[in-house]
Amino acid sequence: MSAKRLVLALALTLAMACPALAADTLMMATTTSTQDSGLLDYMAPIFLKATGIELKWVAVGTGKALEHGKNCDVDVLMVHAPKAEKELIDSGALVDRRQFMYNDFVLVGPAGDPAGVKGKTAAEALKLISEKKAPFVSRGDDSGTHKAEQGLWKAVDLPLPDKESWYISAGQGMMATLAMAGERGGYCLVDRGTYISYEAKAKGKPALVILVEGDKKLANQYSVMMANPEKCPKVKKDLAKKFLDYWVSPEAQKAIADYKLEGKQLFFPNAGK
Repeated sequence: MSAKRLVLALALTLAMACPALAADTLMMATTTSTQDSGLLDYMAPIFLKATGIELKWVAVGTGKALEHGKNCDVDVLMVHAPKAEKELIDSGALVDRRQFMYNDFVLVGPAGDPAGVKGKTAAEALKLISEKKAPFVSRGDDSGTHKAEQGLWKAVDLPLPDKESWYISAGQGMMATLAMAGERGGYCLVDRGTYISYEAKAKGKPALVILVEGDKKLANQYSVMMANPEKCPKVKKDLAKKFLDYWVSPEAQKAIADYKLEGKQLFFPNAGK
């Protein structure tokens, strides 16, 4: 037998011996916060044990993650931009959206708080930052956090900052944006889960501290959904359905609640609400 035929024979033998290997892998597009917070590294082995499905993912801003779903690049999504998600659900690009957990956004900044926003509402804080031209570092990447920030500016009847000298668009992930804000002594909007991870890595001495929290406008809802199998024939529909069912199951909801860093809970389960 030639070397080429031997290689082919071995490949076929392996394929027959492991027919479920490829079928039992799901590709997910997700937001950076689920990775930066450590949630996915914690949950992936639990998910594998419960379902037999290996979860692989690409962590990007939610806007990009939604594009991956719309373009049939992935099977499933885990994101946090409800308005944008619902638009794609209504268009038929994505299907079977399930809310499964939440946390909140917090406004962080230097402990000295040069704009005097500590304890204010989100609206009051943004107005003060704008009036005092205090440095503000935005994700600027169409992520769920960036979308939430834009919504806050609009909600307080302030024009979206663009070319103002005090407003910096990072165009990067959350950890890189936090690092930039810390270096510039600026303010930043961040999801609580990623901030807790950032704080833990700083060993209790973060350059930025939480100054504004608890405002209802800072709610941060996460959902899972799948790319539409009718438009994306390569989507592993049966496995994707198991994925969606798992995240709203009592087992997954408990695991999410149990995930903590430095004794702090990062995400709160709310399936069915």
